[in-house]
Amino acid sequence: MAPIFLSLLAILTILLTSLRLRRSQSQNLPPSPPSFPVIGHLHLLSPLLHRSIHHLSKDHGPIFLLRLGSVPAIFLSSAELAKEAIKTREIDFATRPPSSVVDRLGYGTQDVAFAPYGPYWRRARSACVLHLPEPTAGPSPVNLSAMLIGVTNDIICRVALGRKYRPRGRDLGEMLKEMGACLHAFPMKDFVPWLGWVDRITGFDARVERCFEMFDGFLEEVLEDHLVGRGSDRAAENADFVDVLLSLKEQDEKDGGFDLGRDSLKAIIVDMFVAGTDTILNTLEWTMAELVRHPVAMRRATEEVRRPRSDVKEEKSVDQTTDYLNAVVKETLRLHPPFPMLVPRAARRDTELSGYKVPANTTVFINAWAIARDPEYWKRPEEFWPERFLEDGCGGGVDYRGQCFHFIPFGAGRRSCPGIEFSQVTITCVMENLLRWFDWEPAEERKEDVLDMTECRDINVHKKFPLILTAKPWIEDSYMPQL
Repeated sequence: MAPIFLSLLAILTILLTSLRLRRSQSQNLPPSPPSFPVIGHLHLLSPLLHRSIHHLSKDHGPIFLLRLGSVPAIFLSSAELAKEAIKTREIDFATRPPSSVVDRLGYGTQDVAFAPYGPYWRRARSACVLHLPEPTAGPSPVNLSAMLIGVTNDIICRVALGRKYRPRGRDLGEMLKEMGACLHAFPMKDFVPWLGWVDRITGFDARVERCFEMFDGFLEEVLEDHLVGRGSDRAAENADFVDVLLSLKEQDEKDGGFDLGRDSLKAIIVDMFVAGTDTILNTLEWTMAELVRHPVAMRRATEEVRRPRSDVKEEKSVDQTTDYLNAVVKETLRLHPPFPMLVPRAARRDTELSGYKVPANTTVFINAWAIARDPEYWKRPEEFWPERFLEDGCGGGVDYRGQCFHFIPFGAGRRSCPGIEFSQVTITCVMENLLRWFDWEPAEERKEDVLDMTECRDINVHKKFPLILTAKPWIEDSYMPQL
């Protein structure tokens, strides 16, 4: 009986694959490898999606179609295709695909990152872009990964909420980690809708609900604290991001214009925490890991930040006085972008890419990780080489703000990360202090783990093993600049 069943299943698979192939060819869809019934191409993917897609692109080219269960998705792996999707046909791909988890945790997608393209998204994004801060001028082993989590959380708390928060005895880092696990999960209802009941049986729906309630309680506490303190002179002097959002809400109500409701405020704050905290933490951790692995780069960056300020002309900005450190951060973002696969987009209407038809509602992924390692644009693409971003390097003048499509770690166009400037100044400030006041090297007992650059997946792609380093305080009098 079993051999007969397997034979019938094989025949059915071949027939369905043949029918889909003919249909794709007749509709002029992008090329697509053979798939299975129900699961589509899910068997070809790993948790490190950017690496799976890069491997598939070697066989199927820079644009191809995969079926994620019943969801059609197009994957792009070249700068030219990214530019076409993000710039040339930006309006066609300006919205986001639906997600049940994002819908719940984002208060019905009232956040910024996943909100559908339209008036609400424009208003919410402007609040972030216009009111986030912009740039201004005895050794023992330290778990730098854990320390950076605390530092990053505290920075985000102070900027967004005005003070540190310890929500209901829970660690904010653990809350964010749980939210990341939910966002990175694979809800059956999103990809194979008729198997949505599996999410209830496995407890995934309940887990998402617990995560929502935990964060919602924390955000209610934050809003109440700010509402109670509004109107005082002290509150006006120490206005933070939440105060700005509340002021915008009050102004909108007076003008009778766009209403940022309470859930909208909470959704925008969630975005700030999830995207801001993890992006900054991720970049700091990878930057320190790369510097520890490359002592020459570590020494050059350290000497630069320890250089006496009297050597620097006053008219130079902070950004200009740390040219090499900025190059180090850029090189880290090239090799380890916060979102290797940029936040997916969705076709708002029938359109095309590279001559192929793209039906409305098709999900589109851009592999920023693969593009940033394309040898067509980068010499020695697999090497950590910060000098490429200095003026005399092959990447001189290349920036990550969305103008150079072979380097888009934060995306580009309308749906790029609204907190690029805030992230940049925070990362530079933390790195300057880490390098100025301490000498760093791997702790002997964890040296292999520190030097191991294996990736693991959370909200973003992180270093699998924590960064355990020995920190030796640096005494300024001991610094002797080279002649």
